[in-house]
Amino acid sequence: MGTVTGKKIEPGVVDAHDAQRALRRINDYLSRTAQCDEDIQVHLETGATDEALILPRPVAEMFASMLAALANGQGVQIIPVDAVLTTQQAADMLNVSRPYLIGLLEAGEIPYTLVGRHRRIRFADLHQYLREDDGQRKDAADELMELDQELGLL
Repeated sequence: MGTVTGKKIEPGVVDAHDAQRALRRINDYLSRTAQCDEDIQVHLETGATDEALILPRPVAEMFASMLAALANGQGVQIIPVDAVLTTQQAADMLNVSRPYLIGLLEAGEIPYTLVGRHRRIRFADLHQYLREDDGQRKDAADELMELDQELGLL
């Protein structure tokens, strides 16, 4: 099981107006066919061929989510759920330094395995850490809000 980098589109690579236009068309089609679980046929605008690209509906829905992010000027990245990341990839996803991430790993905050002498982190474990960390931050913010209300600062 090797490491996976995933596919990435950096912010600004796709024109936001083009992404918005494509998003409107996909959302229109998905809403018109909401009760249908059939595959989706995509025809090219050039009309040069009668061939259609066939997409499973969940893929088209994920594609719409990606277009929404691109239309907002954000980048997107697709990573398989069972991906295994290097410490640098995981640190980049958390937006922290690699030494800070290694501290989290060694403190037992995020599970990892050793491949030789290299640490590897499952994407699912990294995602779980992010969810738990977000929950702790929300709880702390709620607690501060309650204290503000008790002290009459709001």
